[in-house]
Amino acid sequence: MMSRSYTNLLDLASGNFPAMGSGKEFKERRRMPRVMSVPGFVPEMDDDQAVSVSSDNPSTISTDRIIIVANQLPLKAKRREDNKGWSFSWNEDSLLLQLKDGFPEEMEVLYVGSLRIDIDPAEQDDVSQYLLDKFKCVPTFLPHDVLAKFYDGFCKRQLWPLFHYKLPFSTDKSHRFDRTLWEAYVLANKLFFQKVVEIINPEDDYIWVHDYHLMVLPTFLRRRFNRVKMGFFLHSPFPSSEIYRTLPVREEILKALLNSDIIGFHTFDYARHFLSCCSRMLGLEYQSKRGYLGLEYYGRTISIKIMPVGIHMGRIESVMKMADEECKARELKQKFEGKTILLGIDDMDIFKGINLKILAVEQMLKQHPKWQGRAVLVQIVNPARGKGIHVEEVLAEIQESCTRINRVFGRPGYEPIVFIDRAVPITEKVAYHSLAECVIVTAVRDGMNLTPYEYIVCRQGISGSETSSNVSDPKKSMLVISEFIGCSPSLSGAIRVNPWNVEATAEAMNEAISMSDGEKQLRHEKHYRYVSTHDVAYWSRSFLQDMERACTDLLRKRCWGIGLSFGFRVVALDPNFKKLSIDAMVSAYKRARSRAILLDYDGTVMPQNSINKSPSKEVISLLESLCADPKNVVFIVSGRGRISLSEWFAPCGKLGIAAEHGYFLRWSQDGEWETCGNCSDFGWMQIAEPVMKLYTEATDGSSIERKESALVWQYRDADLGFGSSQAKEMLDHLESVLANEPVAAKSGQFIVEVKPQDVSKGLVAEKIFTSMTESGKQADFVLCVGDDRSDEDMFEIVSSAISRNILSSNASVFACTVGQKPSKAKYYLDDTSEVINMLESLAEESDSSPGIIEDSGDSS
Repeated sequence: MMSRSYTNLLDLASGNFPAMGSGKEFKERRRMPRVMSVPGFVPEMDDDQAVSVSSDNPSTISTDRIIIVANQLPLKAKRREDNKGWSFSWNEDSLLLQLKDGFPEEMEVLYVGSLRIDIDPAEQDDVSQYLLDKFKCVPTFLPHDVLAKFYDGFCKRQLWPLFHYKLPFSTDKSHRFDRTLWEAYVLANKLFFQKVVEIINPEDDYIWVHDYHLMVLPTFLRRRFNRVKMGFFLHSPFPSSEIYRTLPVREEILKALLNSDIIGFHTFDYARHFLSCCSRMLGLEYQSKRGYLGLEYYGRTISIKIMPVGIHMGRIESVMKMADEECKARELKQKFEGKTILLGIDDMDIFKGINLKILAVEQMLKQHPKWQGRAVLVQIVNPARGKGIHVEEVLAEIQESCTRINRVFGRPGYEPIVFIDRAVPITEKVAYHSLAECVIVTAVRDGMNLTPYEYIVCRQGISGSETSSNVSDPKKSMLVISEFIGCSPSLSGAIRVNPWNVEATAEAMNEAISMSDGEKQLRHEKHYRYVSTHDVAYWSRSFLQDMERACTDLLRKRCWGIGLSFGFRVVALDPNFKKLSIDAMVSAYKRARSRAILLDYDGTVMPQNSINKSPSKEVISLLESLCADPKNVVFIVSGRGRISLSEWFAPCGKLGIAAEHGYFLRWSQDGEWETCGNCSDFGWMQIAEPVMKLYTEATDGSSIERKESALVWQYRDADLGFGSSQAKEMLDHLESVLANEPVAAKSGQFIVEVKPQDVSKGLVAEKIFTSMTESGKQADFVLCVGDDRSDEDMFEIVSSAISRNILSSNASVFACTVGQKPSKAKYYLDDTSEVINMLESLAEESDSSPGIIEDSGDSS
């Protein structure tokens, strides 16, 4: 029975939203008129329907346009003095505004997001039209109760703590997973989606979605527009799989993100954790090709982009000029005359490690008394952005530490800790940056943190400022930063610390401010070169270029959507790769005079997850019917051993069997087993088996299968990540020790196999076709069905057999893989049940009349 909460989720994904408080007021509100990029008529589309817009017809226009979608628009707003309407302006400090610098000048940029202020419903249409006309911004207005549950609820109390490695162990139930908050999150994403639909030209526009607030938005967009060009960038950390897997909606979010064409992360660690989650929870493996990471997902390749964001150099320099004009630096220089300033600028939340930093300063003053009376930590705390968890407790703890340390080490005119708990103007922050000898960041977990970048640029200064009066003056700066923040890998000259180790952090602070000026200059120069060249424009330009590259491949494929709710995905296949038409195949089957039918076993006529691997009575009966037709040559081509295959298919007297990928071949039960490989010396097994045993002992859940001609190491029951890693290591090991042996080591689906070099399913197919031709029964109908990598050899031979004259020139060839995936086959069937249905259709048309044998021979 489906749970009520899950039914609600399906309702949300289908557009049938439950009433949520002030939802009635929201539904009655007039919608903003749709906006078009060219004149014309757009019919009112039902945003809630699950039908995707076809992309087969080319667009009549071609524009360079990108839609940036984020939780908040890059705008500032305030009520007019006469209280009649609102005044809006750009937020120059917003990353979303700054990233435009990386786009081509002719590219039009539109924004979709919410506003920081509450707009009366009666004013919303006018505000929407004004923002669109003036700023090219489309505001999303969320009902109060939806906003509270979406942002303060699911985003800030569920996702944000989890992504920063905080599990809800507290007895406070408000921190535990609440499905009503998840439903509000889905609803909010749906409302953002509806605003995108109002302005999108799906054939030409690019869409760039930002951050964890909108992680399910890609599903809504892909569901409506199969070929939409879309990227997603996560600005927070992505936790390890052990943390992420605790989220009850873990698969829904992963699958939603995979509806993007490209997914960006600040660091390789974050990307690695995401890929690990996709592997462990969805069974997807990533590949690296020419420097690019990619995930294969139903025929689409989702690119993984690793690129830390930068700062806007022009904005920092303009603020520095403003600070210079306000003489902020001069005022602070007089205030802290003769002091060595250590600076911390952090948001007020539980993950910034502010108290750890303060305790480290206390430890430094104890261990290095020379800094007492000289070293000052100026700690600026930005106001909390939302209703964060435990903020009051953290603030109280910080204030208690500051009071105690200042009481112990303070003296008239000197306080070692200057704690600034107010909104500090950006010009004042820049002034502090320019004076600080060292910046300290001790966050226990942070997505990126650009404070060190801003500090480096401020220490470089600008020509003519009072803090940089002499351009030729050597510049210097020092950084002590947590190893758990996103900018850490980029700043190789910084002193990295584990912020939980207060003593080590204290020693790092002492080392930083005690270092020689020459060393400080070298580190500063190295950092400044990186920061100035890898700015926000570099970041956005690089992401856009990779998004264009990632989307190109999809345009060449046939696409269609399948699945319900968050199981929705787009299947993308080569235009020539089609689902096998049973009717068309049966028609060709009936016309044919000599047929070859080659069937894989596991995963083709036997489901992979079946515990009992022996064939069903139904399969035996179908094979008997097919073999009874004198026009047919039917083979089971499998990697399994000949003994088990012989026992299983004993009732099928005329069935051919190719065992161990064709090393052993028998045309019928009465025939003798032929050895197809040239390898008769199996001494190599004495070399390979000890290697496999070594890995088996070290990998719980793995085992070795010894065949007559091959050795197979399988790890289907092992830990997926560890088993895959061990398989790669073993493959290298085996290739090394078997380099001079006539064998090949190959990896397959949860296996590593060593077998003779001249053995493959492709050679089996070639031998069967050649033998039929030599006996005067050249095949004019071929059906070849398989499901894994070893079957691709068969498909390759089949595709070239006509040109090599081992099949009739007018042969009907049906190479078919099981499952919708990239393949050398031209056709596919979804699963083993469809394969059985297809065999039933052929069996019904088969003729077991003995009188046809002579006709068949004469016709050939």
